[in-house]
Amino acid sequence: MTEEILIYLSAILVLGIVAQWLAWRLELPSILVLLIFGILAGPITGFLDPDQILGPLLMPFVSLSVAVILFEGGLNLKIDELHEIGAVVRNLITVGVVVTWVLASAAAHLILGLDLRLAILFGSILVVTGPTVILPMLLHIRPSGRIGNIAKWEGIMNDPIGAMLAVLVFQAILMGGAEGTTAAIFSGIMKTIFIGILTGVGGEILLVSLLKRYWIPDYLQNPAALMLVVTVFTISEQFQIESGLFAVTMMGVALANQEVVAVKHIIEFKENLRVLLIAVLFIVLAGRLSISDLDYIDGYSLLFLGILMVLVRPAVVAISTWGAKLRWQELVFLSWMAPRGIVAASVSSLFALRLSEAGFSQAERLAPLTFFVIIGTVAIYGIGAGSLACWLGLAESNPQGVLIVGANPWARRIAEALQEVGARVLVVDSNYSQISQAYGAGLSTYHGNIMADHVLEEINLEGMGHFMALTSNDKANSLICFHLSEIFGRANVYQLSPVMEAYRGKEFVPPAHLRGRLLFGREVTLPYLAQRFEAEAKIEIFRLTEEFDYDDFNSCYGKSAVPMFLFEEDGDLHIFTVEENRFNPRPGHTLVALINPSGRDTKTCYPEGIKKSPSS
Repeated sequence: MTEEILIYLSAILVLGIVAQWLAWRLELPSILVLLIFGILAGPITGFLDPDQILGPLLMPFVSLSVAVILFEGGLNLKIDELHEIGAVVRNLITVGVVVTWVLASAAAHLILGLDLRLAILFGSILVVTGPTVILPMLLHIRPSGRIGNIAKWEGIMNDPIGAMLAVLVFQAILMGGAEGTTAAIFSGIMKTIFIGILTGVGGEILLVSLLKRYWIPDYLQNPAALMLVVTVFTISEQFQIESGLFAVTMMGVALANQEVVAVKHIIEFKENLRVLLIAVLFIVLAGRLSISDLDYIDGYSLLFLGILMVLVRPAVVAISTWGAKLRWQELVFLSWMAPRGIVAASVSSLFALRLSEAGFSQAERLAPLTFFVIIGTVAIYGIGAGSLACWLGLAESNPQGVLIVGANPWARRIAEALQEVGARVLVVDSNYSQISQAYGAGLSTYHGNIMADHVLEEINLEGMGHFMALTSNDKANSLICFHLSEIFGRANVYQLSPVMEAYRGKEFVPPAHLRGRLLFGREVTLPYLAQRFEAEAKIEIFRLTEEFDYDDFNSCYGKSAVPMFLFEEDGDLHIFTVEENRFNPRPGHTLVALINPSGRDTKTCYPEGIKKSPSS
């Protein structure tokens, strides 16, 4: 039996990670692929039986995992973001929750035929639009302006609010009686808010105090933070059921907005842990379904899903944003961002079990109907949101713009060359003289320190898919790339090769996870570029043709040329690095390269019109 459990646990982890990798490769919502894998492993093949594997530990494990996910979500919420969007967010998590609850409950009763009490409970479960789905979608889409922050705040804050509402309705159903129900709900809300804030903020104060006094060594800070999150959740739950989710969310928000200690390392740890927990949770919960649950999915279920997406969500957005100065494109996008996630799946599974034991004959319908809504909303919203954002002008499907930090003379020449071939370029530098010269050269610029949080919030990253650190300091470039890798991804963050330093008789280069990808070639360092440009080397643009392809280019200039960028006909940008460059320059592509002024005669090497120099 022990060996079987070991195989099952390993399979859950493997399926979860493989599903997320496959979703990344296919550019699909990861939650959708996770649910498909879970259903295949559970009800379809019968390979996984989470109840048998975890037994009574299943629901506590789910609850603690959701708590960690919501804490991580709270760490992403900055109070400063509410200055412009606070009213809309407030309406979405209050008025919007009530409207969703009422309309979803009415539709569940009238269309699905659920008992009124179960319909009201089902409606309360469906108010959540959790961060387990929305945050990965926003990271993939990267919508411009404030709409991304609105969706992020709503998704994170709706989870604890929705869970609290669902639990209070559940308790009221078991208690019975209209007068008692109203009093119980009001009392429960007040207790949840009070206990959640008290324990959540208390946990944050304790953690900050310990970190500020250096009472926790560096290697224990992440485990200690996790320990406090679990402790805060558990203590809060002892006083009021489901107040723990609200407590850990408040703890995350408080920790993210304090300025006493740095918590970046804690945020990174929780982000990695969140990915792992989401992978496991969706495989486990989807695996608990059975083939017989498909009997509850019919035409009425499809009609209910359509009403939820086409009528209920737009109505919620329209009411919650009344009077707000949002463009119609933003309203449409927000109306298309209400996928359900892990909290709905977990509480519906728990309530179905307890209500069945209490004698509610329709209780077994809750879990399959909830999973149907989750799968439907994730599939439709997730697959269509990116295309919709591009069509509305709120995002780009394939961002190829380049954010450059550094406005020294040779960095400006690189930026000018990229802009010359049609790439969107933004240059950032804290040196006013250099950024002024970049602005005078016709480049889009921003004066400020890229390491400051407010700078990243003010810069418009729409359409930016690549980042290059081109300052005159190797160590600063490595630090900046490490800082920006969480936004652009490590594959899209670049810097020049640092000057080799001797360490124990060997050349030393910072490890890959502490720097960006190395640009152009191992020998292309800061001194190398400075020397080449002092010798009047130029960055030139070549349009490759059948008559003059990449081989001809190499034979013309040989080793004196440094290929830098390659543009395909569809606008895709490829950046040459010291790694193996798998792209193949072909006729029709545009090549940007650094060449010496003493190269061969261009009239001999190149037909008329295929070469031009933006820096001449």
